[in-house]
Amino acid sequence: MTDTLGWRIKMGAVTQASNSVVQPEFDLMRPRGVTNQLMRVAIPDTPVASDEELAALTQKIRNDIESALDTVMACTPAVVTMALGAETVWDGVQTATELQAHLERRVGVPVVLGWLACVAAIRRYGGVHRIGVLTPYMPAGDAQVRRFFTDAGFEVVNLLGLRSASPALMAHEPAEKLRRAVRDLDDSQIELIVQVGTNLPFAQIAGDAEKWLNKPVLATNTCTYWQALRRSGIEDKVEGFGSLLAEH
Repeated sequence: MTDTLGWRIKMGAVTQASNSVVQPEFDLMRPRGVTNQLMRVAIPDTPVASDEELAALTQKIRNDIESALDTVMACTPAVVTMALGAETVWDGVQTATELQAHLERRVGVPVVLGWLACVAAIRRYGGVHRIGVLTPYMPAGDAQVRRFFTDAGFEVVNLLGLRSASPALMAHEPAEKLRRAVRDLDDSQIELIVQVGTNLPFAQIAGDAEKWLNKPVLATNTCTYWQALRRSGIEDKVEGFGSLLAEH
């Protein structure tokens, strides 16, 4: 359904309560006539200092996803993005696919999972097999990320985890640290770099990094928003976030 301000679509977005990056990045990408309706999953900013703490946080988030989705549907969005982290891929790509199908049956509109949007975006470039991956996670999260992309058919040549101290502190990673991480991650075998972790402020850095590295660099929030627009029939090209939104 549309309304006066969202005369093309209203887009629902579900993210963690501690996430302060999804909303501003999505708003910067928003074409005219599209409105973003954000709903937060009520999870405290739990410190993540070990693999066990990450696993516990993941389970807590999964338990609250459906109620958050039900709440955002009250404003009748035409599509909903699930801008969430490693909790949606803890058991591999099949889990993410099953979760997406389950949520779409529940609400009756397209649901875009960020992880599956990343896979769709990589495939949009055609022929990409060897990738590099940047994450904000601890080793347990990184292992799940590697498994996810491997299950999706890609070779993860390099993976760099920043080990951010907590979910909220992912948003505090300095831009220069992120630029340096992309350079450290890259090598000549890598055909494309993808960043995961929705609270890492990377969308605009990805666009800049494509110019230095002369290869696609994708940010998870850009992939998610791109797929939500395209699944809604909106083909607007948006500059400033790299080739995915500007050309595809």
